[in-house]
Amino acid sequence: MNILVCDDEKDIVSALKIYLTAEGYEVFAAYSGMEAIQIIEEHEIHLVLMDIMMPQMDGITAMVKIRERSNVPVILLTAKSEDTDKVLGLTIGADDYITKPFNPVELQARVKSQLRRYTLLGGNVKAEKDVYTIGGIELDDRAKEVTLDGEKISLTRTEYEILKLLMEHPGQVFSPHQIYTRVWKDNPYGAENTVAVHIRHLREKLEYNPAEPKHLKAVWGHGYKMER
Repeated sequence: MNILVCDDEKDIVSALKIYLTAEGYEVFAAYSGMEAIQIIEEHEIHLVLMDIMMPQMDGITAMVKIRERSNVPVILLTAKSEDTDKVLGLTIGADDYITKPFNPVELQARVKSQLRRYTLLGGNVKAEKDVYTIGGIELDDRAKEVTLDGEKISLTRTEYEILKLLMEHPGQVFSPHQIYTRVWKDNPYGAENTVAVHIRHLREKLEYNPAEPKHLKAVWGHGYKMER
């Protein structure tokens, strides 16, 4: 598996390279968003660790450009304690985030979780059912495509998995912790905010009026469900 590490602090890149190489990963290094995009265009990358605050091109801008080209899993690295950058990053397509200074054991666990999901969604596991339809929303798990009234909708890998989980069980309410555990396949650390951002982004893409969703509904105090 090939991992791209992008951070303008060379000491952090070096440390991450040591941790990840010891786990058997091939590590590519970049020190700006521009370098990261170039590497993704030239090499097969399976996961990106991306710092937010960088010169030339910051991580948020790079995320937008990466999502124009690829749905590769992205974990954001941020030194800020505020949620603003984390929420913005998740909104534009990041799959997870970790705050610096990070715990190497936690980092490795999150990397393994994202790579495991990447492999599973790549088609190694056959779904019990291939096509799910609710209203004008159709999810074709064979083609890994989602359409709204016949028009293809671009979703991130995480958004796709959340939508598939809810469409597989129409009418069933899933708490943020349940969604996080099933989709991220990890302990539900920070589950409520993370899941809420992805749900909001799904509504913006799939609901005609995201403020009053017809299908992707919240059950206050309990979680989310897909209304039949």
